[in-house]
Amino acid sequence: MDMESEMGVIEVLTKCPECGGSHLTKDYDHGELVCEMCGLVLEDNIIDQGADWNAFDAEDKKKKDRTGSPMTLTRHDKGLSTEISWDDRDSNGRVLSRQNRTKFYRLRKLHKLSKTSSTREYNIARALMDIKKRAYKMGLPKDVIETAAYVYRKAHNNNVTRGRSIVCITAASIYIACRQCHLPRTLDEVSKAFELRRRDVSRTYNCMVRLLKIDIPLTTPQYYIPRFCGQLGLNAEAQKKVKDLLIEATEKGLICGRSPVAIVGALIYIASQLTHQKRTQAEIADVANVTEVTIRNRYKELKTVLELEKFNTQNDFSNIEIGVNN
Repeated sequence: MDMESEMGVIEVLTKCPECGGSHLTKDYDHGELVCEMCGLVLEDNIIDQGADWNAFDAEDKKKKDRTGSPMTLTRHDKGLSTEISWDDRDSNGRVLSRQNRTKFYRLRKLHKLSKTSSTREYNIARALMDIKKRAYKMGLPKDVIETAAYVYRKAHNNNVTRGRSIVCITAASIYIACRQCHLPRTLDEVSKAFELRRRDVSRTYNCMVRLLKIDIPLTTPQYYIPRFCGQLGLNAEAQKKVKDLLIEATEKGLICGRSPVAIVGALIYIASQLTHQKRTQAEIADVANVTEVTIRNRYKELKTVLELEKFNTQNDFSNIEIGVNN
């Protein structure tokens, strides 16, 4: 089974066909995959993929482990090639002599060079290494890195990388992976991490989506709420207020055609005033990576449509002035 079909199977199994819920639980005692929402049993003969032994420290785990590292797309050889250990010890645990250490050092260098003997393998290895380095710099999780590596491999196999900058392709791959994994990262943040112009990354992203026929889910404002509130130090009460205001704004059709980042920034500004955790427009604009004017314009629209004047007497909302940072 190729990688595309494997990912398709995973996508199906992570969603309940009865209620559409995504909260699935693996009950290894009964060998069942159960939906927590409606109780539907999706599979009744699942296999426990975990180890059949217990380890209490790293040394104990290393002794009992009978397999190598799992397959990963972030390495050009998918992690299936052999490695020469750097322990400089023989099979009995004895330290190698100086002559043998020098010999194995040369063997390691030759072995490393043999992994990327062709130009194609060298380019893939360099691009995947750059993806991992930039992704760790941005604080992205492992599943996003794996998805970005898969997208880059797909682009390379379809000759999309030919005649284009490898750095732009890797940046666009990470942005596509963030969108597919519903992780809020803007195009400006990705461009800044790769030290590229936003226009170049955007052009490469649009080209890859068109040529590879990738389905990109829409970015909704709700994905940015926990992240922005966390960076601004707002508590759960403020986050709940932002979500409530977002639901009301969505029902009234106010978010259509507008930047989700700007909408969330304006809603956070309003919620911070309502919950007495005041944050200035400058602070919110810095976190959301937009201008204060954008926050101010969205705030004017939201204030009018959501009829926020009713909070004036109860929540000390009267001292919020349009265009003034408090």
